[in-house]
Amino acid sequence: MTSTPKIAFIGLGNMGAPMALNLLHADYPLSVYDLSPSALQILGEVGATIADSAQQAVQGADIVISMLPASRHVEQLYLGSALGTSTEVPGLVSQIQAHALIIDCSTIAALTSQKIALAAQARGLAMIDAPVSGGTLGAAAGTLTFIVGGSASDLERARPVLAAMGKNIFHAGSNGAGQTAKICNNMLLGILMAGTAEALALGVANGLDPKVLSDIMSKSSGRNWALEQYNPYPGVMENVPAARGYSGGFGVNLMHKDLGLATEAALATLAAIPLGELARNLYAMHSQNGAGAKDFSSILELFQKTSK
Repeated sequence: MTSTPKIAFIGLGNMGAPMALNLLHADYPLSVYDLSPSALQILGEVGATIADSAQQAVQGADIVISMLPASRHVEQLYLGSALGTSTEVPGLVSQIQAHALIIDCSTIAALTSQKIALAAQARGLAMIDAPVSGGTLGAAAGTLTFIVGGSASDLERARPVLAAMGKNIFHAGSNGAGQTAKICNNMLLGILMAGTAEALALGVANGLDPKVLSDIMSKSSGRNWALEQYNPYPGVMENVPAARGYSGGFGVNLMHKDLGLATEAALATLAAIPLGELARNLYAMHSQNGAGAKDFSSILELFQKTSK
């Protein structure tokens, strides 16, 4: 009978913290690290081992999970400090014990995932990219969707751990494929949220009640996930960021980053993404207006200002 694998979890933000909590609830031995002392304290109070560094967290770990904001953070974590920095920090690829499995749940460029996977494999480590969909509510409820890139055997090794944090697990293809699929999904989400917010702002500007309009559209051809599960208009739905001043959730700057990844992928393949580029520009404008830290559904405010 195999023993329960020891897990190191790095990155305890709005998504990472509830994911780590669900691993603790599933009785996995867990070592955690984050730059935020408060995030570490919360996990420590419920049984996680708090590490002083990422290097310390992965000592003896059978599985390393990361959930970080962008490509540069993930590359620096696993491959080390960028050239030219005053203090060289070794990457985790050189610190993780042989035969361990890396699961990166960040949403980053597919090329970055592939680069790290090659470096990991050269040291006898396995790696999958496993970005998630489902938002903070899904992370807390343990109902996330994992979109995996990597070998089928590495996915099967990771499956019990992913199942402790999510409900759906898809194998998109080889290393990097999970990131490509996630980027496509988030581009569509950004477009849908912007369109939903625009339609609601137009209706309210012309005298409609936003809840009534939302109910109408949810039973009509304009229905979509942003409208029905994550409504951007305050007062329409409980337990979504719009109900708490757009705090928490998935930030405007993160959505802008993901739409930028879609642009990079399109440029690399000469693909046409006119709506994706329009959405990226809208989120850039919204961020420049000071909303970068708000939830991405706050894009509604951009249309409210425009319609007045």
